[in-house]
Amino acid sequence: MTLPAGARDVTRVGGGDINEAFHVTLADGADAFVKTRADAAPGEYAAEAAGLTWLAEPGALRTPRVLDVDERYLALEWIAAGRLDDAGAEELGRGLAATHTAGAPCFGWAGVAGAFGSLRLSNAPARDWPEFYAERRLRPLTALALERGALSRAAGDAVERVCERLGELCGPAEPPARLHGDLWSGNVMADTHGRPWLIDPSAYGGHREVDLAMLRLFGAPSERVFSAYEEVAPLADGWRERVELYQLLPLLVHTLLFGGSYAAAVGRAALRYAG
Repeated sequence: MTLPAGARDVTRVGGGDINEAFHVTLADGADAFVKTRADAAPGEYAAEAAGLTWLAEPGALRTPRVLDVDERYLALEWIAAGRLDDAGAEELGRGLAATHTAGAPCFGWAGVAGAFGSLRLSNAPARDWPEFYAERRLRPLTALALERGALSRAAGDAVERVCERLGELCGPAEPPARLHGDLWSGNVMADTHGRPWLIDPSAYGGHREVDLAMLRLFGAPSERVFSAYEEVAPLADGWRERVELYQLLPLLVHTLLFGGSYAAAVGRAALRYAG
């Protein structure tokens, strides 16, 4: 492990599937959460730090302050964990709506790679959302899953047919939203006051329904989140019919990372939209 110079009072804590994580006191006396990994990709922690800062810019949701970043570790403000209460769930919904509508310069994020666990994806800007979703997410993930034998050829063909139809499937055109990008319930933490914080982003400019679809897939904290979101930024007509379309992304990621039943779920979701 590699920690910031002068770190002391080091205690190992939970930190996800691929990183080692520690609660430490930094040389200046600040409490910090540090994640570290010997084989971290170049720029990985800098990209996460940039994403946290970008998501915090609109002032609608909290993210931990970046205290130090290195190729081998990321040190963040220590947040004592609590439990999200009803007011916190509503704050999450309103804040997520405001963060999304703060917008992004493009679909993608030039110079910053997308990270999903150990997977790396291009965030090279695309001319519109259907192109980005097909060329930067669904097709690369499907190709890798086929190469590794994690996905059947039939499911891969169904995803390809979905990609060919995205222009008609993605709903009304919207400007790029400021996305967390990996928004499952484990990446929403609560502090001891019940307030929400966003952690572990894979941020980029995309379609706001992606964040919401992923949050629904892996157990949203409360339906209050979505009700509060709609009060601030109502979704376009037909959004319910697009939920599984946008869940294809996390299902493909989980097929690659964990296997199991996720591959079958990809096939079922793809066939619904393949035409």
